[in-house]
Amino acid sequence: MIRRLTETDHEKCFDFLSEQPAENLFIIGDIEAYGYEKDFQKLWGEFNEEGELIAVLLKYEENYIPYAKGAFDAEGFANIMLSDPKFSMMSGLKGVTAKVEPFVMHRLKRKRQTYYAKCTALSHDLAATVDTSKVLQATPKDADRLVQLLHSIPEFSDSIITVERKKRVLEEGVSRSYFVEEDGEMVSTASTTAENTVSAMVVGVATLENFKKKGYATQCMVKLCNQLLKEGKELCLFYDNPSAGVIYKRIGFQDIGFWMMYSFHREEKV
Repeated sequence: MIRRLTETDHEKCFDFLSEQPAENLFIIGDIEAYGYEKDFQKLWGEFNEEGELIAVLLKYEENYIPYAKGAFDAEGFANIMLSDPKFSMMSGLKGVTAKVEPFVMHRLKRKRQTYYAKCTALSHDLAATVDTSKVLQATPKDADRLVQLLHSIPEFSDSIITVERKKRVLEEGVSRSYFVEEDGEMVSTASTTAENTVSAMVVGVATLENFKKKGYATQCMVKLCNQLLKEGKELCLFYDNPSAGVIYKRIGFQDIGFWMMYSFHREEKV
């Protein structure tokens, strides 16, 4: 049985999602931020005959994220999505979205997959040998320099991050950044985004070209990850390049599958 979830379902829903906090980073974060009763955000749950929650579907604006650990009513979730005139995106773990995909393929515009990895403990050898004494934690006053650093690096040149947004997320505590300086210049950084009470995503790992191969990005990552892991949070990240994945795995990240991102044509009005 699929039905809308409300605040009265929160404990059961949160317990279910928190069994895999990194995999459910976005759903957990949106529930903590906006709850169950907003016009732009809704949640549905599927319950088995024993009344156990076995699957969750989140709607945030036009995007839907389905999650389940086993078999679930994929067609039922698809019908909810297709009944929404604003539905134009779906994202989630490949093992889950692949079950919904056949029922929405007729509206598919494009899809993309990226590696999804999580970390529950740092590599012991790396944590013991990496010197993080030069790594500083950014404050909102550093937002301008952080954004300037990212925009000066080719792979981040099309980033939509602005100084105002960076400053705001640092102030709100849903993001944190660490960095290394040389002669007063910010040369390497690593950040989190979408932080919630049980997980966080690592983003913006970057180093200026002239300062690469000095271990600065690793130092920033170790300092950042160590801090969040001490707080009991699981860490996750996306990556496209397998060579980058090798670096992350040295730190302690392990692949947990692929994260899928779909865009769909909206249903034409007759």
